[in-house]
Amino acid sequence: MESSEEKVVAVIMVGGPTKGTRFRPLSFNTPKPLFPLAGQPMVHHPISACKRIPNLAQIFLIGFYEEREFALYVSSISNELKVPSHIFLLNCDVCCNFPLPDMLEAHRRYGGMGTMLVIKVSAESANQFGELIADPITKELLHYTEKPETFVSDLINCGVYVFTPEIFTAIEGVSTHREDTANLRHVSSLEAFHSLTRNLPKDFVRLDQDILSPLAGKKQLYTYETMDFWVQIKTPGISLKCSALYLAQFRLTSPHLLAGGDGTKSATVIGDVYVHPSAKVHPTAKIGPNVSISANVRVGAGVRLIGCIVLDDVEIQENAVIINSIVGWKSSLGKWARADGDYNAKLGITILGEAVTVEDEIVVINSIVLPNKTLNVSVQEEIIL
Repeated sequence: MESSEEKVVAVIMVGGPTKGTRFRPLSFNTPKPLFPLAGQPMVHHPISACKRIPNLAQIFLIGFYEEREFALYVSSISNELKVPSHIFLLNCDVCCNFPLPDMLEAHRRYGGMGTMLVIKVSAESANQFGELIADPITKELLHYTEKPETFVSDLINCGVYVFTPEIFTAIEGVSTHREDTANLRHVSSLEAFHSLTRNLPKDFVRLDQDILSPLAGKKQLYTYETMDFWVQIKTPGISLKCSALYLAQFRLTSPHLLAGGDGTKSATVIGDVYVHPSAKVHPTAKIGPNVSISANVRVGAGVRLIGCIVLDDVEIQENAVIINSIVGWKSSLGKWARADGDYNAKLGITILGEAVTVEDEIVVINSIVLPNKTLNVSVQEEIIL
């Protein structure tokens, strides 16, 4: 039974500026966790999910960015916090519906030290993730291996966990064991000792290899399978798909965030669309489905937007068309210009970096344009450096 004294803490891992290189050019000046999906920063979605956890005491963002870059999202950690009864651990670059309250309820039923969110994927893609075997009845984690060379299972780790405080004892045990092993190797081989301590410091713990794999099959770890969507956000193209997934979820969780319009007093809106309140959209524009328009965007007459993310301070002039593309901050598309992308193309969707100018009647197809470029000729399947 849930106690009113129980406290739950959530930890969201946001990485650092040396990570997310595949997310360029969109991560040059904006941390990947703050990139907008469905009009909200990427990290906002797991934070919103955490807020639905009963008895949530605090949320921590753990990473290597400067605190000023997360000033709007980092809460003070100076307040004294009692030892929590449960700790959620989430990866920021995961897109899913985050069924955290249901996970917590299942975790309490299992009575183990930890529960991980899992999902079934195709056998062809499973080896890109951590594969696992779980007891079909008890849901106990029986075997875990990270990105195996041979097929193990179509059940994979989603990167979302809930633990009891006993996880800290397990982590301490890993460090102690590594130190003891290092001391033994010092006796037999000084070179091996130096190699071990250089590559794996005693306070360095790998969740997959040091915790999940060794504790599998010991009635300590369990699984909770989601039947909803789950995507790992690796590239801008995937982020565009994730934005569409979150927009669709807004219908259930935050319908007030979705725009509407029939073309009379406001633009025609088709499907799921987010428009920031400060954006100015001409009534003759047609928007959607799966479009996110950020702050201070200006959309001219006759513009058509489909499946795109338009970031802050962008100007889209009359009769321009944007399909399957991401338009970077402070960029502009001229009259009758077109940005078009194809998920199946070699370079995928079209990406315009920050402050890119596409002049009148210029067409950009399946291309990536780095920041501060001006296009006065049409391009297709190109990277503009």
